Amino acid sequence: MKLTVFGATGGIGQEIVRQALGAGHEVTAVVRDPARLAVTGPGLEVFRADLTDPAAVRPAVAGRDVVLSGLGARGRKDAGVAARLTRTVLGAMEAEGVRRLLVVSAMPVGPAAEGDGVLDRAMRGIVFALLKDVYVDLSAMEAEIARSATDWTVVRPPRLQDKPVTGVYRSVVGGFPRKGRFIGRADVAHAMLVMAGDAGTVKQGVGVAY
Repeated sequence: MKLTVFGATGGIGQEIVRQALGAGHEVTAVVRDPARLAVTGPGLEVFRADLTDPAAVRPAVAGRDVVLSGLGARGRKDAGVAARLTRTVLGAMEAEGVRRLLVVSAMPVGPAAEGDGVLDRAMRGIVFALLKDVYVDLSAMEAEIARSATDWTVVRPPRLQDKPVTGVYRSVVGGFPRKGRFIGRADVAHAMLVMAGDAGTVKQGVGVAY
């Protein structure tokens, strides 16, 4: 497939690029600073852009089969970037007629897992309160995506870890895995690439966790 990856220098974005290249896909990595992209290899195109203008990034999505995004705030001081930058991506995609989109959100934004106990629900509430600005931003991003003409999938992981890809995790369409508290960034990337070809995840939020 021909893929475009936004947020390609982030923890999940770089894993998407690395794994996609390893699977033989053609990848356009959209970055602000090419020096921060640690991935190289045949099939990779690096596209430099600041994501302030949909017209400027249209060439990066033109003719692509799938767009994947790891865009998001690195902390509370960056709150607001997810919705704002995703709006640029959506504008470029709709102008070019590109339909398939997968983005990273977060577990607290989606519905609670069925059967979770009081402790899990309490911890979820605490996490949301501590990073409220970030999750409000992600909620706004999800609302923008839901209003778009794209065939979107929102992937909602819990607390992220740095560990090698395992390919072994749980995913729940429209919900979240019970007692799912962690997942590696590499496995979030793996899940997104798998879902790219899964029609059952179109226009759905999908919770992923170990």
